[in-house]
Amino acid sequence: MMNSDKERKDKVGAGRPPSAFTRIERVPPLLMLLYLGLLGIGVMFVILVAAYIQTRHQSGMPTGAHPLPRYFSLSTIVLLISSYTLSQAQRIYRSDDMRNLTRCLGATLLLGSIFAGLQVLGWRELMTQGIFFVGEASGTYIYLISALHVAHLLGGMLFLLALMLRTMHASRDAVRSLVFIRDPYRHRQLRMLNIYWHFIDALWVGLFGVFLFLY
Repeated sequence: MMNSDKERKDKVGAGRPPSAFTRIERVPPLLMLLYLGLLGIGVMFVILVAAYIQTRHQSGMPTGAHPLPRYFSLSTIVLLISSYTLSQAQRIYRSDDMRNLTRCLGATLLLGSIFAGLQVLGWRELMTQGIFFVGEASGTYIYLISALHVAHLLGGMLFLLALMLRTMHASRDAVRSLVFIRDPYRHRQLRMLNIYWHFIDALWVGLFGVFLFLY
């Protein structure tokens, strides 16, 4: 027995930290798909922003010719608040407080809806400035980038709504609450939702910064 223990210790690589490939293999498949999806989303928006910058440069229009819609600024604040409320869901989940978890998810869903509404109001403000989807190319990119971001946020909101309804259903019964809290799949869903939501939040902050300096 002692010899077998010694042999295991003497194996090549024993005691070393796991390699990058080993860590990747340990990532759950759904989480890996999420990371790949976020990578694809990030690449798409980088291409769109690069095209917007190039089009803006070629148009020769000076920056600051029109004020950036104030609703875009308000929506940024709302989205940052929603990211904070959702980050609290992890702590509430660990404290087994199902009712407050439902309220936390509901508040995040409401803030996401407000963000989408403020984006629509921002588009209306662009129209009052004479900037339409069909017309100047740089204006088209603003509508397109903003609309695509809202579409990706709506995807997260649908997942958030489904998780909130499941949480609400489980909170009505002590046994269902216990099963829900102890289910590792539910915890993974909440973690994936946090990763996606914070990514979409950070993505919009980056896009807003580009608009702020180039619009």
